[in-house]
Amino acid sequence: MNLPLMPKATAVWLVENTTLTFEQISEFCGMHPLEVQGIADGDVASNVVGKCPITANQITQENLDEAQKDASVKLVLKGDMNTYITSQKKRKASYTPVARRQDKPDAIAWLVKNHPDMNDSQISKLIGTTKSTIAAIRERSHWNIQNINPRDPVLLGLCTQTALHAIVNKIDADKASAEAKKEKEKAKAAKEKEKKKKEKVKAAKSAEKQKKSA
Repeated sequence: MNLPLMPKATAVWLVENTTLTFEQISEFCGMHPLEVQGIADGDVASNVVGKCPITANQITQENLDEAQKDASVKLVLKGDMNTYITSQKKRKASYTPVARRQDKPDAIAWLVKNHPDMNDSQISKLIGTTKSTIAAIRERSHWNIQNINPRDPVLLGLCTQTALHAIVNKIDADKASAEAKKEKEKAKAAKEKEKKKKEKVKAAKSAEKQKKSA
């Protein structure tokens, strides 16, 4: 049976960042469902750093999204262990300290609260998280929602103030553009209405004139 490299670390990441069932995670990582539940409860692997199977090129985002929508869908490894190890040699390792596992969910909550017009793609790109995690926090269905506290991603070191401002400015510019277009269409509609009104008055006068001539 093919399993992901560092299965326990992968299970930790899946528990923290997805809405997959314990059974889906346990089957993919070769663990018992109760062990996965123990990870969610903080009783198991509390000192293990989560490993994202997507950035590790072990599963696809599409497969993960589908599995989260349908509990009967299984996560499927993209390749065997040798393929994974080879890909990792070309990639610089990046780990999130145990003490900072809560940073991204907190940052997502802060962005959703303070910038409600920011879409999931923008948030995902800004702080490096999955759309499914963002959706779960928006809908308050995240498994750890009770412990999530909104915190500024800039202060957490997850993004720069410049990057955040760039996205906010783009959102404001898009809103201003949409508003200007709306006002333009409104003015055009008013002009058309006035034109029809004048044409109606002109037609009425013409009819009155013809009536008098008869």
